[in-house]
Amino acid sequence: MATRGTADAEPVRKQPVRKQPAAVTRGGGLAAIMGAAREIFAERGYHGASIRDIAKGAGLSLSALYYYYDGKQELLHALLEDALADCFHGCQVALRAAGDDPAARLGAFVRAIVEYRVRRQVDSLLALREIRNLEPELLERFVERRDALPRLLREIIDDGVARGAFVTPYPDEAQRAILGMCNAVAQWYQPSGDLGVNDLVDRYIHLSLTLVQHRP
Repeated sequence: MATRGTADAEPVRKQPVRKQPAAVTRGGGLAAIMGAAREIFAERGYHGASIRDIAKGAGLSLSALYYYYDGKQELLHALLEDALADCFHGCQVALRAAGDDPAARLGAFVRAIVEYRVRRQVDSLLALREIRNLEPELLERFVERRDALPRLLREIIDDGVARGAFVTPYPDEAQRAILGMCNAVAQWYQPSGDLGVNDLVDRYIHLSLTLVQHRP
């Protein structure tokens, strides 16, 4: 039986190359889109924002925006995921630097969360207000990733209890109280106020160590 030669083979079909819009290539369009979406969602809410206004705010055409995002739903999810990834990264860096001591690790975690809530206050408030507007599949994915944060804090507390550094009989309540007060910073903190971030962090670390009943 004759074999099929190279000349008889079906030609390889080239996949169409999806070109980046010129405006995105030149101007860092992703950052512009995220920045505009953050500002408009914060100002008008998810339902009050239009994809056209976001594109205009980013200085891009609609086609350039749609190159990256299918619409508002995907864009909202991307904003929330980006902020969450930043939060986790800050926690991981802080915990690596803190070493093995349970009190130092708890303090590092609290510092990372409080500083994040101040630094990304708008993103924190967006997550609080707009998470309910995520469609079920995206909401489930986001919540699953977000819930790793309280689990991380609980691991720190459990380790401290196991090693005798923390003697609280209520680790669940301590975990919820610590994370709750740290997350709430975004709702009330005023950078122009009398309380500086470092002083706020010091107070929250003190409160957290009190909640877990730290024994030096």
